[in-house]
Amino acid sequence: MSVIDYTAVKERAEFYKADMTKLLRDLVKIPGESSGEKGKVERAAVEMRNLGFDKVEIDKMGNLLGYMGSGKTLIAFDGHIDNVGVGNLNNWTFDPYEGYENDEEIGGRGVSDQQGGVVSAIYGAKIMKDLNLLSDEYTVLVTATVQEEDCDGLCWQYIIHEGGIRPKFVVLNEPTDGGIYRGQRGRMEIRVDVKGISCHGSAPERGDNAIYKMADILQNVRSLNENDAADDTNIKGLVKMLDEKYNPEWKEARFLGRGTITVSEIFFTSPSRCAVADSCSISLDRRMTAGETWESCLEEIRSLPAVKQYGDDVKVSMYNYERPSYTDLVYPIECYFPTWVIPEEHKVTKAMEKSYKALFGDKRIGSSGTIEARQKRPLTDKWTFSTNGVTIMGRNGIPCIGFGPGAEAQAHAPNEITWKQDLVTAAALFAVLPTVYTDLGG
Repeated sequence: MSVIDYTAVKERAEFYKADMTKLLRDLVKIPGESSGEKGKVERAAVEMRNLGFDKVEIDKMGNLLGYMGSGKTLIAFDGHIDNVGVGNLNNWTFDPYEGYENDEEIGGRGVSDQQGGVVSAIYGAKIMKDLNLLSDEYTVLVTATVQEEDCDGLCWQYIIHEGGIRPKFVVLNEPTDGGIYRGQRGRMEIRVDVKGISCHGSAPERGDNAIYKMADILQNVRSLNENDAADDTNIKGLVKMLDEKYNPEWKEARFLGRGTITVSEIFFTSPSRCAVADSCSISLDRRMTAGETWESCLEEIRSLPAVKQYGDDVKVSMYNYERPSYTDLVYPIECYFPTWVIPEEHKVTKAMEKSYKALFGDKRIGSSGTIEARQKRPLTDKWTFSTNGVTIMGRNGIPCIGFGPGAEAQAHAPNEITWKQDLVTAAALFAVLPTVYTDLGG
């Protein structure tokens, strides 16, 4: 059993607060939306090399991989380095790329979602080295991955299948509001195409209006999202998956929350504004809970009464993602992002909880402006949004656990901020977790 000086770990994390702040502010100033992350990756790589990482490399997709130690078990800390755009600048009270800082906060696009997590993971590994926490039991991999905002998990599908890298488990350092997260709902991007026949608008009965057909399908989709699951309900709502009658995984479904579906886009074709529409298409955002799969979600749409009514005139499919990375590498994948949840009793969950409680106690902590709201929430919870865990655990079965600086509510929002205390907290937690895990027999 290893002896960890938890006080020394916290002191060392506090010692690096200014360095972490500087790195995060540097990253904010470098543009880095999906497929444009090169500058951010290179800046983070410089930091890793300066801090004495044993190996630093950038793969052919453009993901940054930094290794610390030489033990037999690989433990990874993942954060995506890309961020979304800034949207309407009129909604910002400060320059999103210049950012700002005060005694408690750091502002700028990407500070919570999620470059702060990358920074804390880099310095967590540095603390392991400083305090001789590295052992022959494990090697730490810190990643700064690309294209997550466009296609969550694509980067890790490449890392696992093309890079041949398969960690024992992965810590996702997306923002968690001071809590430990052990799962998330999945999602998929579905397309429905309906065919029609155009004719002159003065005699619409001669044609077959694709928009009218789609209108019927849209009402069915709405019912799927809003209906109950009573025996006499024709289109049973997605809430049915919270019932053990319909879902063997109902307990985890209740933990993660029910699935949802909504229309996100609509398109049509028509010869003119004086003609009947000859095609109509929609995009569906489908959020999935435990027990729902790619196949079940597509079949659910194909089984809707209106879809069956229009038969071969309707096609239900899933989108694909084929956008090149900043290195011009194209790695096609289906727009399917599976649900994942790691059990409460899993060794990784227990190791994270034990590490946290040894450092900080039984409740979430935070800065003066966040702690009251955080402590009303359970320490161990789940994300509302999606992460790279959809591929790491959802597609590939590698256990994931979550902890990261910042707040979910800051993600994609104007005037995005994070908290310096969160950077320190996460770095300290990351530094002790591998040792605690290996002591549990990992």
